[in-house]
Amino acid sequence: MSRIITCRGEKLLKKELRGDFNFFWKEANTDIASKGYGLIRDKTNLSPEVASIASVGYGLAALVIGVERKWIRFSEAYERAKGTLDTFLNNVEAIHGFFYHFIHMETPKREWKCEISIIDTGIFICGAMLAGEYFKGEIKEKAEQLYRNIDWNWYLDKNLNQFYMGYSPEKGFFGHWDMYAEQLMLYILAVASPTFPVDSSTYEAFKKPTANYEEIKNIIYTYCGTLFTYQYSHAWIDFRKTKDKDGIDWFENSIKATLANRKYCMKNSKNFKTYGNNSWGLTPCIGPKGYCVGFGAKPCRKRIRRK
Repeated sequence: MSRIITCRGEKLLKKELRGDFNFFWKEANTDIASKGYGLIRDKTNLSPEVASIASVGYGLAALVIGVERKWIRFSEAYERAKGTLDTFLNNVEAIHGFFYHFIHMETPKREWKCEISIIDTGIFICGAMLAGEYFKGEIKEKAEQLYRNIDWNWYLDKNLNQFYMGYSPEKGFFGHWDMYAEQLMLYILAVASPTFPVDSSTYEAFKKPTANYEEIKNIIYTYCGTLFTYQYSHAWIDFRKTKDKDGIDWFENSIKATLANRKYCMKNSKNFKTYGNNSWGLTPCIGPKGYCVGFGAKPCRKRIRRK
């Protein structure tokens, strides 16, 4: 029986992987004459004209997966990656190497008066560097140039030794990455920068609160308890069998948080009909009323939104 369940699980994961790849491959601007070539939609049905730079980062990673799975040819992926990086080098507006969170698919100009985003720039750069390591040659050169352009010190609040959360020309910097969330990748990128590095003590400056959820002990939890915050940095960095100087194992912590997320849904299945042992994974998503950021599980700091 366990083998049957495992086979079904693997089949489901493969289906999920192919669906994810199809989104990043098919929802991209493929007009080679467009200034927005290679940009990928943030979502399809609510704002099809708007791209997310984070979506582009994951899309660059998807090119590697597509080639390895033989869903697309190496030459196709190479040209898509090359053109996408050219778009960011030549057409996408940057401030100190950082990019706006949302940009128009065609122009590609800033949308919705959004912020210059450090985390979304980080996700994009991780995807660009992955593509560079895989495809090599001029793609690697372009990815490294984009990485070298980022002035991490500009985005750092030196009084608190913490990165700001956002910046806009209208109101300047706002917020701080003052608590554990999806931002682990930023410290690795920033400390390792060949041009504008920050001190490694920046990693020590954010809070790492812990809590238990039933028998799952000492979870370093995120503000809303949303599942993606425990996953994003793991898409790029292999934290397995690695501990920091305080003994924190981020890979094991994400496992515990994921188990807590599922257990929370199982425990609350009587109150919320969509929760259960096979229906869990609370995280921001598109719902009947549009995009919602408030879904999460305990442990967390913010009150969990229930709809």
